[in-house]
Amino acid sequence: MNPELQLLHPYPFEKLRILTSGSLPPDVPPIRLSIGEPQHPAPAFVVEALQQNLQGLSHYPLTRGSDELREAISHWLVKRFNLPESSIDPQRHVLPVNGTREGLFAFAQAVIDRSAEPTVLMPNPFYQIYEGAALLAGAQPVYLNTAAENGFTPDFNSVSEEMWRRCQLLYICTPGNPSGTVLETEQLQQLIELAHKHDFIIASDECYSEIYDDEAQPPPGLLGAAKKLGLDNFKRCVVFHSLSKRSNLPGLRSGFVAGDADVLAAFLQYRTYHGCAMAPPCQVASTRAWQDEAHVQQNRRLYREKFTAFLQILDGALKVERPPAGFYLWAPTPVDDEKFAQQLFATSNVSVLPGKYLSRNSGSVNPGKNYVRMALVAPLEQCVEAADRIKSFVASL
Repeated sequence: MNPELQLLHPYPFEKLRILTSGSLPPDVPPIRLSIGEPQHPAPAFVVEALQQNLQGLSHYPLTRGSDELREAISHWLVKRFNLPESSIDPQRHVLPVNGTREGLFAFAQAVIDRSAEPTVLMPNPFYQIYEGAALLAGAQPVYLNTAAENGFTPDFNSVSEEMWRRCQLLYICTPGNPSGTVLETEQLQQLIELAHKHDFIIASDECYSEIYDDEAQPPPGLLGAAKKLGLDNFKRCVVFHSLSKRSNLPGLRSGFVAGDADVLAAFLQYRTYHGCAMAPPCQVASTRAWQDEAHVQQNRRLYREKFTAFLQILDGALKVERPPAGFYLWAPTPVDDEKFAQQLFATSNVSVLPGKYLSRNSGSVNPGKNYVRMALVAPLEQCVEAADRIKSFVASL
């Protein structure tokens, strides 16, 4: 067996299952706020496109995806991030992936040079795929704490020059999971300049970019920041986007990576051997999804309604603030986060995720300690019911 498999941590949801396994919650409907699985209905026109193109299952798909899909993605990138019309070449700058989870993991396997004592930098707390990808690529994960005193942005100032020199890959997540914090264009440009100075690649996980609070202020992205620096080739910059959150299609397993054409050419070669081409019906359905914005605007409206109702109920119970983007609440707890999650489940049948399960000890602290992540993915009435139960639970502590 690959010995590096022994380095992998149990997944957060497995830890939560063990934590709550001995509990007997009350006989009320369970409400899961622990996992970020969108529960709004899938767009009907996307489902229809999938059903009408099942004959595509008779053909092997191209790893690089169909021309129509790559063109739809290119047009979306140009419009969404205000890029020049000709700046994204569908043939060179875009590659479909089977959801960002698969893409983010595979990317590290393709770009890491094991012979050079590599490090992979990532935010802390983080999406556990970043860590697993680094470990199985033979690299050392380096955790950059995101804490309240730093606006829940990674502490890039804590990275030494030596560590930047060893860095081969930097994972960022904007808007952030779990805080919803957005890295502004100036911050992204500073990272790009560091990437050019120290010769590493930035992998920007932007899968929450289309869920934001202010319709007039969509979060910026890495490609837009690169373009404003005059980097027409997006050198050392790649972004990952997904239909899971944007379009409520987690089961479609559809996303894309875009950016540096040279890096994507090497990643395409890796993926050709990896055998991970997207099924033709999924490509057609994905094309339709990227071509429509009306359903995405409706999706944001539903999340805004849930945040407003949820936070009104919890006002005074927990010191939690409305995030600028994403669908998570990153809430400080009045007791230990594991104890909070276990007792909330046992007394109220509401599941939340302890912050420690999303982070690692770094610099003598665990930045997820005494926080819980709550995903407002359930329908409005369930979110309201969950908020009422959480408020009653906190009052009982």
